[in-house]
Amino acid sequence: MKALFLQTALVSAFALGAAHAADDAPGVLRANHKAVGAVPQTGTMQFTYAYSGNGMTGAATSVQDIATGAYIDSETAGPVSEAYAYDGKTPWMRDFSGANTAQEGGDRIAVAVNEAYRNANLWWRPDFGGASIVYAGRETLDGKPNDRLIVTPKNGKSFDAWFDAKTHLLTQIAEPRQFFDTRVFYSDYRRKGGTTVPHKLVLDGGTGKANYETLTLQKFTVSGAQPLANYARPTTPPTGATIDGNAASVTMPFRLLNNHIYVQGTVNGKGPYTFILDTGGHNLISPKIAKAIGLTSVGASVGSGAGKGTVVSGFAKVEEIAIGGVRLHDQTAIVQNVYDKSIEGIPVDAMVGFELIRRMVTRIDYGAHTLTFTDPAKFKPVDAGKPVPFKFYDHLPQVEGDAGGIAGIFDIDTGSRSEVDITSPSVEKFKLREKYARGVTAVTGWGVGGPVESYVVRLPFLTLGGQKQESVVAALDAPNSGSMSDPNFLGNVGSGFLKRFVVTLDYAHQTMYLKPIVPSPADIGTFDRSGMWINAAADGYLVNSISVGGPAEKGGLQKGDVITAIDGRTVKPEALATARALLRMRPEGSKVTLDYKRGGKAKHTMITLRDQI
Repeated sequence: MKALFLQTALVSAFALGAAHAADDAPGVLRANHKAVGAVPQTGTMQFTYAYSGNGMTGAATSVQDIATGAYIDSETAGPVSEAYAYDGKTPWMRDFSGANTAQEGGDRIAVAVNEAYRNANLWWRPDFGGASIVYAGRETLDGKPNDRLIVTPKNGKSFDAWFDAKTHLLTQIAEPRQFFDTRVFYSDYRRKGGTTVPHKLVLDGGTGKANYETLTLQKFTVSGAQPLANYARPTTPPTGATIDGNAASVTMPFRLLNNHIYVQGTVNGKGPYTFILDTGGHNLISPKIAKAIGLTSVGASVGSGAGKGTVVSGFAKVEEIAIGGVRLHDQTAIVQNVYDKSIEGIPVDAMVGFELIRRMVTRIDYGAHTLTFTDPAKFKPVDAGKPVPFKFYDHLPQVEGDAGGIAGIFDIDTGSRSEVDITSPSVEKFKLREKYARGVTAVTGWGVGGPVESYVVRLPFLTLGGQKQESVVAALDAPNSGSMSDPNFLGNVGSGFLKRFVVTLDYAHQTMYLKPIVPSPADIGTFDRSGMWINAAADGYLVNSISVGGPAEKGGLQKGDVITAIDGRTVKPEALATARALLRMRPEGSKVTLDYKRGGKAKHTMITLRDQI
């Protein structure tokens, strides 16, 4: 999950008048440089903006080093305060909990390089500052002719830039970030302190015009250069988390349902509520619970996940989130539904994720079903297992691995029930649908954005940090599959795979430890043998999806049927995870009788389970 705030570049553009038209890249940039005129070679620029977007108003600033383009972009709106920065070496972010975290995974370095490149106007140099720049022709934008350049900075990624053909001012940037196509629009140029700057920036985070964010310039200053160290990530450990009794660590039980980790906790002393622990998630509270405890939700931010759709969320300040003997203090929480009861069979009230794990070393013992949280200053990795270094991609850890002979980068995501999901760009790039002909198209999960449908196959092995595991179930994602259409990593590893280990996450030192569980859990490497996806309903299990040619279809079941009994036993919503496990783990050839309703009429059938992959 992710708040779509100031994550597009705050590009400085200047003009002192028109120049001659140009029809090639050097000509366009010479005209732009001539229009800009004299600009200091060194110094610091600071832009202060009024912010509006996501249903909130606030302020934003961008501090930039003129010579190198190093920057700190920050914004505050309602209860949310964030920053994104780059010191010329390492990008970093300050999330809305106040933790400062290096950003070296995914496309984060390339995106930071691009922003610094534009901030320093390196495209004016004779060698384009080491970039490849191609003139892509003249286009009409908002009724005006614009010259379009395709720019690829050294160590960056390609982006498009449009310059007004008459004024030669920068009017628009288009840049892919993660799995979004983002844009920045520049307008309302005015003279400010001897320089002409855009007074209006409109940020398109890639989720539609209704979610545009607007920055209106309030103040612009140029001052002396600051040391680049001023742009570097603060190394002070994040505060806001304690363990009762000042203990070094605390251990608590968890329930593993549908490969998801659930614990009991309280919010502002009220509860208990059911929390999911998700390394890919944030502090999140359902609107129902927020209302019950009197939280005020503000704003409307659009978020996305593995599903194709998006969700709208608000934000609220929370005094305390307590899980066992661990307490998070003075937190910002996203107010959004987690899982409807139908998805897991139980009500899921809230989520804890990055904010907690960033502050506490987190040990997940999938064998003993226990969580242990340890003060990072008191953590000793004795008997923790093999260390695996990782880098952060926003709030997700990424590690190196190998999927059936294809090396790449993998997210570590306990919020995923799968063993591994392969991103759709990787599926296409390596022609995995053709390579693994034996498979089935099926719904493999349900998250933010709705159901996730994939082509499921069996990999010969998956290796993470030197830990090789054979016969791994992999979901090959289709195009337009939300976060799984991100081209910046190979796959997403979920609890279906991680539960083979005792997993310890030390976010402070960017290290994951893996210790194999012996014997392995009984259901590793298994996949649904029924050919259907079921969710809980008021009077049974609703059949949401049927695999073509699968056992359920051959047994006469259809999407929309409601299963009322399995093998003669009346089904219960809270036993949904058990039912799914039964349909996954019973041996191939097993017979399962199903009572169900269709259009109010009672029906009965028998299906024969079989392997589909």
